[in-house]
Amino acid sequence: MNLKLNQTLRAVCAGMMLLAVAMPGACDAQGAKKVKIKFDNNFFYKDGKFDEEKGKDAVMALMKYHGYPVYPGIREKIWVSDYGLGHFTEVGLAAVMWNNNEKDRYMLMDIYLMPNQMLPEHWHQAAKENPSKLEGWLVRYGLSHIVGEGEPNLTVKVPTIHNGGKVTVEHEVAAKPGDFVPLNREGAHHWQMAGPEGAIITEVANVHTNAGVRHLDKAMNDFFLKDVK
Repeated sequence: MNLKLNQTLRAVCAGMMLLAVAMPGACDAQGAKKVKIKFDNNFFYKDGKFDEEKGKDAVMALMKYHGYPVYPGIREKIWVSDYGLGHFTEVGLAAVMWNNNEKDRYMLMDIYLMPNQMLPEHWHQAAKENPSKLEGWLVRYGLSHIVGEGEPNLTVKVPTIHNGGKVTVEHEVAAKPGDFVPLNREGAHHWQMAGPEGAIITEVANVHTNAGVRHLDKAMNDFFLKDVK
């Protein structure tokens, strides 16, 4: 375990951080040996409102936990959302868009999922003179259950807060670091759910257009599109 991570975990176990990164028996005089990263949903809310800065705190903690390179200025690039549901630890997303070149049509983004957090079911359509987004995902750290079209083989449970616990696609690939999973076709529905240590995933695509994103859950869809121009 590297020194910085060790120091971070010691601080958490000593109660110096609000983010919980520990499990029973994980902390001892030498610091943490076996650890699991975990967050309390209440941490992310004040007076019922999602605190994006605390969401970013969680992303930074996830990065450090996995040894992901924390580049200068990366915190300012983080986009984070609970989709207006109030259950960020169950359904939400954080991401850094490294490049979205609409002229030449290529995109690179990193996705950060909290432990057992679901990236909601959605799909992409043509919008703003851009084609429908066709994408693929390379898992860098952790585990992500990447779900799309195909024979149902779902092993994870969909949170009730997501469309009443329902989804329309149930073909799952449990992707580990180094696994690349492409979207099977343009316009296909898809979603993801991180494993118990969260997941950091690199997404590649032709182009991303917020106006072309559609979510299965109407409340989430309305929330996501309300500020899209």
